[in-house]
Amino acid sequence: MSRPLEGVTVLGLEQAIAAPLCTRHLADLGARVIKIEQPGFGDSTRHYDRTVRGLAAHFVWLNHGKESAALDLNAPADHDLLHNLLGSADVIVSNLAPGALDRLGLGVDELAQRYPRLIIVDISGYGRGGPLDHKRAYDLLIQAEAGSCTITGLPGHPSKPGIPIADIGTALYAYSAVLAALYEREQTGRGAVIPIAMLDVVAEMMGFALNQVIHGGVEPEPVGMGSPMVAPYGAYPTIDDRTAVLGTTSDREWRRLAADLLQRPDLADDPRYARNEDRVRLRGELDEIVSAWCAQRSLAEIQQAADAAGIGNARLNGVRGLADHPQLAARGRWRDIDTPVGPVPALVPPALAQEWTAASGSVPELGADTEAIRTEFASTAHRDIGVRS
Repeated sequence: MSRPLEGVTVLGLEQAIAAPLCTRHLADLGARVIKIEQPGFGDSTRHYDRTVRGLAAHFVWLNHGKESAALDLNAPADHDLLHNLLGSADVIVSNLAPGALDRLGLGVDELAQRYPRLIIVDISGYGRGGPLDHKRAYDLLIQAEAGSCTITGLPGHPSKPGIPIADIGTALYAYSAVLAALYEREQTGRGAVIPIAMLDVVAEMMGFALNQVIHGGVEPEPVGMGSPMVAPYGAYPTIDDRTAVLGTTSDREWRRLAADLLQRPDLADDPRYARNEDRVRLRGELDEIVSAWCAQRSLAEIQQAADAAGIGNARLNGVRGLADHPQLAARGRWRDIDTPVGPVPALVPPALAQEWTAASGSVPELGADTEAIRTEFASTAHRDIGVRS
């Protein structure tokens, strides 16, 4: 078993979700991640709640496997120490407030010139340039600007998805870009500057909706537990007060749902429902039919019949249902990680080759590694930072 990023050092000038999730996944693959935090306060997510035996749920999720160095980057000694770290690092990931890096004398252009092998990830809300580049950006704000809230929820009642998709999507784009840049550096010896705007990330995720507006001229309507693109596709109450989730994504699946699951060959042969665009237009009629069928059956009966008919189905779970999910347990998707309050359960990273093992680092206390890092990086003589010829 191996950890493919062993020997890679990552600095995180990070807070909240986007950058910390990116660097945590790098740590999962064996990278050494040094998290730079503000002395006395640290990452804001440390203070969201005390859910995990006194620790914050977000912080535990996003920061295991890292070292914490509490540095005052406005103090000359700590500023110099950071440059010593940069001279030995492979990657820096930052999502500080707009202009923060520049005010610290750490602008990406200057960093790239001084450390040509360094991979620099600069996460921002709106990107550099344009009328909004000065604005702070949080998940809700970006989702609002990018339109995702208007296609979530119900008509007239926009809603932010419960998962912070702007933050998480940005983290995953940053993570994949770092891996590509490390691969490229093996070929060229050069680092890379990777600017990632959260607005661009959510705009990419909105691609199908953008095509609808650009080419069809119609704003997509939210459909709650469903999709504006296909029908029938939604959540339906059962006779035992559960909720079955059923979906069709093609004309062939629709015919199976109608003829084999509902036992309604007349619906399968009805030309009004032959094409997906017809079914989307008549979504209300079809939802009434499927709802009436589900309302007479238990969840177990519906799922058994749907499996037999080859129709995708699920149950509507709460978070407790996910925590206790038998599929996760049966496949060994849980592990213990260390924290200052003892071991706690955490999920195994979702993307691991069969030959890799995830690193099992601890959740650090604020500044737990500061003095050790000061000692280790007191000198700049760590690595040749020039470009290979």
